[in-house]
Amino acid sequence: MKRDFVIGIIGGMGSYATVDFFRRLVEVFPAEKEWERPRIIVDNYCTMPSRVRAILYNERREELVNCLSNSAINMYRGGVTFLVLACNTSHVFLPEVEKRVPEVQGKFLHIIDTLAQDMKRKAVETSYLLASEGTIDSGIYAQCFAPFGIELVNPRTEQYSLLREWIEAVKQNNITDSVIKTFTEFVDGCAIPSLILGCTELPILYANALQTGWKPKLQIFDPLESVITVLKEKYRLMT
Repeated sequence: MKRDFVIGIIGGMGSYATVDFFRRLVEVFPAEKEWERPRIIVDNYCTMPSRVRAILYNERREELVNCLSNSAINMYRGGVTFLVLACNTSHVFLPEVEKRVPEVQGKFLHIIDTLAQDMKRKAVETSYLLASEGTIDSGIYAQCFAPFGIELVNPRTEQYSLLREWIEAVKQNNITDSVIKTFTEFVDGCAIPSLILGCTELPILYANALQTGWKPKLQIFDPLESVITVLKEKYRLMT
């Protein structure tokens, strides 16, 4: 029964990105009656420690893994069919979470792996990665994309401050014209034919930039969009 199809979102990293992901999920399941959509359980766990600082400085790492694990076990007890970590950086800690909560193994839809498979199907050979410095420095994207033969180009270290500015602007719901301008100029200056929005805040900034009339010349990829497509297909196949 489709009523047994339950999506779990571990979010709050940050909250506006989680709200945006939830909205997009609702919109991708059109329905005449509300009960025709799948159930979605959202844990906006915004009080957990910084994922980036846990990677860069090993700061409060144990506490962070505990928080992610607690959310995962609560989702399992809530009867979720599939789990999504609505944060790219948090996937660095997913193996530890699955080790602590073996009940959820096989339930997570790994957004980075899903994107890599999607881009391989679309014959992408090289892509530019925009992400938090924690995600970039962890090497998780390179690890997931290597088996598919997709080469990734990362921003230079001195450009990390721009990335932090864009991400924080979304987290604080303070996307100014200046932020949009630096973002669009950066993307327009990219010589790679495709670009990955590898932080869940960046699709929100991207959408705001599009609303100004800006049209990027690159092929843009969003890992959450790839996961939404997979969830929609899995829901369709259920009898």
